[in-house]
Amino acid sequence: MLISIRDCRHSKQDRQWIRSVYGEYLDSLADLNTGFFSVIGADSPSEDEIFANWFANDQSHPLLILKGSDAVGFALVTRPRIPAAGETSVNYFMSEFFVRKPHRGMGIGRDAATLIFDRFAGEWEILQYQRNPASVAFWRRVIGDYCKRGYTERTRNGEVRQRFKSRSPTFP
Repeated sequence: MLISIRDCRHSKQDRQWIRSVYGEYLDSLADLNTGFFSVIGADSPSEDEIFANWFANDQSHPLLILKGSDAVGFALVTRPRIPAAGETSVNYFMSEFFVRKPHRGMGIGRDAATLIFDRFAGEWEILQYQRNPASVAFWRRVIGDYCKRGYTERTRNGEVRQRFKSRSPTFP
Protein backbone atom coordinates (compact mmCIF):
# COMPACT_ATOMS: atom_id res chain seq x y z
CA MET A 1 0.00 0.00 0.00
CA LEU A 2 1.69 3.19 -1.21
CA ILE A 3 0.83 6.25 0.87
CA SER A 4 1.74 9.67 -0.45
CA ILE A 5 0.89 13.31 0.06
CA ARG A 6 0.29 15.94 -2.58
CA ASP A 7 0.16 19.72 -2.37
CA CYS A 8 -3.35 20.58 -3.49
CA ARG A 9 -3.16 24.36 -3.58
CA HIS A 10 -3.07 24.46 -7.39
CA SER A 11 -5.29 21.50 -8.25
CA LYS A 12 -8.96 22.35 -8.67
CA GLN A 13 -9.86 18.66 -8.54
CA ASP A 14 -8.00 18.14 -5.23
CA ARG A 15 -9.57 21.26 -3.71
CA GLN A 16 -13.01 20.04 -4.76
CA TRP A 17 -12.36 16.65 -3.17
CA ILE A 18 -11.47 18.27 0.15
CA ARG A 19 -14.61 20.41 -0.02
CA SER A 20 -16.68 17.30 -0.72
CA VAL A 21 -15.47 15.51 2.45
CA TYR A 22 -15.21 18.59 4.67
CA GLY A 23 -18.71 18.01 6.07
CA GLU A 24 -17.67 14.46 7.03
CA TYR A 25 -14.63 15.94 8.81
CA LEU A 26 -16.80 18.45 10.72
CA ASP A 27 -19.24 15.69 11.64
CA SER A 28 -16.41 13.62 13.10
CA LEU A 29 -15.32 16.60 15.20
CA ALA A 30 -18.87 17.41 16.27
CA ASP A 31 -19.26 13.79 17.44
CA LEU A 32 -16.66 14.57 20.10
CA ASN A 33 -19.00 17.06 21.76
CA THR A 34 -16.04 19.17 22.81
CA GLY A 35 -17.80 22.49 22.41
CA PHE A 36 -14.82 23.69 20.38
CA PHE A 37 -16.20 22.81 16.96
CA SER A 38 -19.25 24.78 16.03
CA VAL A 39 -21.41 24.13 13.03
CA ILE A 40 -20.66 26.54 10.22
CA GLY A 41 -23.23 29.27 10.53
CA ALA A 42 -23.75 32.94 11.28
CA ASP A 43 -21.12 33.17 14.03
CA SER A 44 -18.38 31.25 12.23
CA PRO A 45 -16.61 31.65 8.90
CA SER A 46 -18.26 30.21 5.83
CA GLU A 47 -16.68 27.29 4.02
CA ASP A 48 -15.76 29.72 1.23
CA GLU A 49 -13.81 31.85 3.73
CA ILE A 50 -12.17 28.81 5.29
CA PHE A 51 -11.02 27.43 1.96
CA ALA A 52 -9.95 30.83 0.63
CA ASN A 53 -7.58 31.00 3.59
CA TRP A 54 -6.35 27.43 3.08
CA PHE A 55 -5.62 27.83 -0.62
CA ALA A 56 -4.53 31.48 -0.88
CA ASN A 57 -2.59 32.01 2.35
CA ASP A 58 1.16 31.67 1.81
CA GLN A 59 1.47 30.47 5.44
CA SER A 60 -0.68 27.38 4.82
CA HIS A 61 0.04 24.12 3.05
CA PRO A 62 -3.08 22.11 2.19
CA LEU A 63 -2.20 18.50 1.42
CA LEU A 64 -4.11 15.55 0.05
CA ILE A 65 -3.43 12.13 1.59
CA LEU A 66 -3.41 9.39 -1.03
CA LYS A 67 -3.53 5.60 -0.84
CA GLY A 68 -2.24 4.62 -4.25
CA SER A 69 -4.09 7.03 -6.51
CA ASP A 70 -7.15 7.33 -4.25
CA ALA A 71 -7.67 10.36 -2.01
CA VAL A 72 -8.37 9.15 1.54
CA GLY A 73 -7.74 12.24 3.65
CA PHE A 74 -6.26 15.69 3.95
CA ALA A 75 -3.99 17.74 6.16
CA LEU A 76 -3.37 21.43 6.64
CA VAL A 77 0.09 22.47 7.77
CA THR A 78 0.40 26.11 8.81
CA ARG A 79 3.33 28.33 9.67
CA PRO A 80 2.59 30.62 12.60
CA ARG A 81 3.48 34.25 12.13
CA ILE A 82 3.85 35.23 15.79
CA PRO A 83 4.20 32.91 18.80
CA ALA A 84 1.61 33.13 21.55
CA ALA A 85 2.58 35.21 24.59
CA GLY A 86 5.14 33.36 26.66
CA GLU A 87 5.63 30.64 24.04
CA THR A 88 8.71 29.83 22.03
CA SER A 89 8.27 29.90 18.30
CA VAL A 90 7.62 26.81 16.20
CA ASN A 91 7.94 26.47 12.44
CA TYR A 92 4.82 24.39 11.82
CA PHE A 93 1.43 23.46 13.24
CA MET A 94 -0.69 20.52 12.13
CA SER A 95 -3.83 22.64 11.87
CA GLU A 96 -6.06 19.95 10.37
CA PHE A 97 -5.58 16.23 9.84
CA PHE A 98 -8.27 13.88 8.60
CA VAL A 99 -8.39 10.32 7.30
CA ARG A 100 -11.81 9.05 6.27
CA LYS A 101 -13.28 6.40 8.57
CA PRO A 102 -13.08 3.45 6.12
CA HIS A 103 -9.31 4.01 5.89
CA ARG A 104 -8.48 4.33 9.59
CA GLY A 105 -6.56 1.74 11.58
CA MET A 106 -4.39 0.70 8.61
CA GLY A 107 -1.35 2.89 9.24
CA ILE A 108 -2.34 5.45 6.60
CA GLY A 109 -2.46 8.34 9.09
CA ARG A 110 0.89 7.35 10.61
CA ASP A 111 2.56 7.07 7.19
CA ALA A 112 1.04 10.35 5.98
CA ALA A 113 2.12 12.17 9.15
CA THR A 114 5.67 10.86 8.74
CA LEU A 115 5.78 12.07 5.14
CA ILE A 116 4.49 15.47 6.23
CA PHE A 117 7.01 15.79 9.07
CA ASP A 118 9.86 14.87 6.72
CA ARG A 119 8.66 17.30 4.06
CA PHE A 120 8.50 20.22 6.50
CA ALA A 121 11.64 19.90 8.61
CA GLY A 122 11.75 22.07 11.70
CA GLU A 123 10.06 22.68 15.03
CA TRP A 124 6.50 21.35 15.22
CA GLU A 125 3.55 21.66 17.56
CA ILE A 126 0.48 19.46 17.42
CA LEU A 127 -2.57 20.11 19.57
CA GLN A 128 -5.37 17.77 20.56
CA TYR A 129 -8.26 18.15 22.95
CA GLN A 130 -8.33 15.84 25.97
CA ARG A 131 -11.95 15.07 25.17
CA ASN A 132 -10.68 13.28 22.06
CA PRO A 133 -8.69 10.42 23.58
CA ALA A 134 -8.35 8.60 20.24
CA SER A 135 -6.60 11.65 18.75
CA VAL A 136 -4.35 12.07 21.80
CA ALA A 137 -3.36 8.37 21.64
CA PHE A 138 -2.79 8.55 17.86
CA TRP A 139 -0.50 11.58 18.03
CA ARG A 140 1.42 10.29 21.07
CA ARG A 141 2.07 7.02 19.24
CA VAL A 142 2.95 8.64 15.90
CA ILE A 143 5.16 11.40 17.33
CA GLY A 144 6.75 9.02 19.86
CA ASP A 145 7.69 6.56 17.11
CA TYR A 146 8.86 9.34 14.80
CA CYS A 147 11.03 11.04 17.44
CA LYS A 148 12.03 7.90 19.36
CA ARG A 149 10.23 9.47 22.32
CA GLY A 150 12.23 12.71 21.98
CA TYR A 151 9.37 15.18 22.28
CA THR A 152 7.84 17.34 24.96
CA GLU A 153 4.20 17.30 25.96
CA ARG A 154 2.17 19.77 27.93
CA THR A 155 -1.44 19.50 29.07
CA ARG A 156 -3.29 22.67 30.00
CA ASN A 157 -6.86 23.96 29.76
CA GLY A 158 -8.14 20.76 28.19
CA GLU A 159 -5.47 20.75 25.48
CA VAL A 160 -2.61 18.34 24.93
CA ARG A 161 0.31 19.80 22.98
CA GLN A 162 3.34 17.96 21.70
CA ARG A 163 6.45 19.75 20.46
CA PHE A 164 9.26 18.12 18.54
CA LYS A 165 11.78 18.65 15.80
CA SER A 166 11.36 16.81 12.52
CA ARG A 167 14.14 15.37 10.41
CA SER A 168 15.62 16.79 7.24
CA PRO A 169 13.14 17.00 4.39
CA THR A 170 12.94 14.24 1.79
CA PHE A 171 11.68 16.66 -0.84
CA PRO A 172 13.38 19.70 -2.39
